[in-house]
Amino acid sequence: MSLTVYQYPQCGTCRNAVKWLKEHGAEVESINLFENPPSVERLTKLIEQSGLELKKWFNTSGEVYKEQKLKDKLPGMSREDQIALLASNGRLIKRPVVTDGEQVTVGFKPEQYEAAWSSAGKS
Repeated sequence: MSLTVYQYPQCGTCRNAVKWLKEHGAEVESINLFENPPSVERLTKLIEQSGLELKKWFNTSGEVYKEQKLKDKLPGMSREDQIALLASNGRLIKRPVVTDGEQVTVGFKPEQYEAAWSSAGKS
């Protein structure tokens, strides 16, 4: 199975996720989230496919999130404006984002990957 991973190469969590995926037989296409954040349209689809609340897509521990005081601003923003904000700056997106075109995971927890991607090399 081929997976697309939106990640930041210097991020230890991203490197661990990619390593896990490759060790479990997945072909990985990496996209640098900081240089090429997904478009509003792409993000909207990924968010829907993930089944996660929109707020789970924000990198709440990141500098940009804190500098822009988004903890206070996001509740007053529309869904469309929040997605546009994510698309405008890849540093705001929780990483890594992994997709096979249908299923999407955000962040990296081995047990989550086991459930979602453990059959990646068997398809």
